[in-house]
Amino acid sequence: MVYSDFMDDKTPGTASTTVYYNSACPVCDAGICYQRARMDVAKVDFIDVNARPEVAAALGIDLETLRERLHVRDAQGHMQVGDQAFAALWVQTRGQRWLATLIARLGWLTGPLYKLVARCLYRWNRARGNW
Repeated sequence: MVYSDFMDDKTPGTASTTVYYNSACPVCDAGICYQRARMDVAKVDFIDVNARPEVAAALGIDLETLRERLHVRDAQGHMQVGDQAFAALWVQTRGQRWLATLIARLGWLTGPLYKLVARCLYRWNRARGNW
C-alpha cells in the first residue's frame, strides 16, 4: 500500500504544517509514507499534488516545479523547498531533529545535492510515464 491510499481524517487547513508531495514518484511516495508514520500527523496536512494538481495554481507555483521538489508550508506561512522542506519536517519529528540541524549546518552542500537528486528522480519518473 502506498501513502496515497490513505485518507486524512482531519479537517483540511487545521494543521500547522502543510506538505506538498508527488505520489506519482515511488521514491517520494515511500518517503512521505515513512515520514507520516514517524510524525504527529494531527499537526500536518499532506497534499498529493499528483491527485490535486489545481493546488499548484492556488499556490502560484508551476505544477512541474511542485512535482519535482518537496514543498512544506510552515505554521508561519513560509514555504520551504527541497532540503529545507525536509528540515522543516525533521525538526518536528522525534528522533530526526538532528537531521534538521545537519541541514542547517551543511545547507551549502545539501541544497545542491537535493536539487541534483530531485532533478534525476523527476526525469526518471517522466521517462517511465509516471505523469
